[in-house]
Amino acid sequence: CIQQALQHNLDIPIQRYNPQIYRYDLRAASGGYDPTFNISGVHNYNDQPSGSFNQYSTNAIPPRETKSDSINSGLGGTLPWGLQYDLSGSVADTTSSSDPESTGGNIGVNLTQPLLKNFWIDSTRLNVRLAKNQLHSSEQGLREQIITSVTAVANAYYELIYAQDNVQVQQQALELAQTQLEQDKQRLQIGTLAVLSVQQDESQVAQSKANLIAAQSTLETDQNTLKNLLTDDYAKWHDTDIQPTATLIAPTQSFDLQESWRKGMSERPDLLQSRLDVERQGIQLKYDRNQLFPELDLVGSYGFNGQGTEYQDTFRKFNTGKTPFYSYGAQLSIPLSNVNARNNYKSAKVTLQQLLLELKQFEQNVMVEIDNAGKQAQSDYQSVEATRQARIDAEAALDAEQKTYAVGKATTFEVLQYQNDLTTARSQEIRALADYNEALANLAAQEGSTLQRYGIDVTP
Repeated sequence: CIQQALQHNLDIPIQRYNPQIYRYDLRAASGGYDPTFNISGVHNYNDQPSGSFNQYSTNAIPPRETKSDSINSGLGGTLPWGLQYDLSGSVADTTSSSDPESTGGNIGVNLTQPLLKNFWIDSTRLNVRLAKNQLHSSEQGLREQIITSVTAVANAYYELIYAQDNVQVQQQALELAQTQLEQDKQRLQIGTLAVLSVQQDESQVAQSKANLIAAQSTLETDQNTLKNLLTDDYAKWHDTDIQPTATLIAPTQSFDLQESWRKGMSERPDLLQSRLDVERQGIQLKYDRNQLFPELDLVGSYGFNGQGTEYQDTFRKFNTGKTPFYSYGAQLSIPLSNVNARNNYKSAKVTLQQLLLELKQFEQNVMVEIDNAGKQAQSDYQSVEATRQARIDAEAALDAEQKTYAVGKATTFEVLQYQNDLTTARSQEIRALADYNEALANLAAQEGSTLQRYGIDVTP
């Protein structure tokens, strides 16, 4: 049933999409490091008419026609440690009616390295780290859903066994009541029993039939509950009759509270998600703290110029490297108030303190939940033995009462009462067995050890 649920339970694939979504988000955040390439080509034409500097000037400016074709390209981006780079190059060919044709251009690189603000962490690194955190949190969310679904399957499975066994108990009760009615009808015919006793028997039979009908209805409902957990096509499973191969037993299990707490602190997905929430806020706090610093950047550039009458002359100058240009220095930018950054940092710091307290509270609640689940499992185990003994005693009591009734020293009402007591004891015994097995499954869920308990590997 667990294997079937892992493959077809609808809650699990719905939750399984979240890690995929956050994995895409992580890749999108890493896109901040993608370089950007650009290229452009421009043709310029400029026709200047003749003229003079002023009305008294004798030096006229001759007309001039200028044409130019230029190509510009660049490759820029940011590296994971915050270095911004811009590789660029441009060439242009210019012709003029007054000057000979010429070409020129340059190629080079511009670099900017933050030293204070955006040095430890910038917006891109922030987004990448937050996306990784969300991805890990979604993976824990998937584990939690699997644990929830598997626990629900286990409990529904035990409930189905209980419902089937309870139908048998009610059938046995009906058989006892019918046997008693048949025997009392014979006694009535020979005059050794009053009509009232037979009427009591008939009432018992009617009540037993009603109890059996209710038990059968519960069985059908429990079947549907389990089917819903096992399939993504309920219509196909609607007419399927599920027959559990297991029986209700009470396996002996040692309860070690310290070990259960250790498992819960290290394995419970919702607790691990809360710790990831704290980690995520710590990342945000680190970023907000770095934004308090002024911008101090190292800047530099280096490249080569080219000049000639044709394009090949310009490119030849690039290759020779004899006409370099370079620059280096630093630039400082200090916000005068920095109100936004300071208050963002204070808010993030207080939020982190709040999350730490919530995490501490959550850890304490987990310990209490595990403790309660362990105590419930121990109590249910003790109930199994107690109800088993009660059932044995009820069987013995009914047997003794029937013998007493056979010699005329007991009434029909008393026998029927002992029959009811036996039915109740039988029902309570199988109820205790189901409760104990469900308590073990719930304890594993509280510990976060469900996957280990059933040998389930969810490694991607």
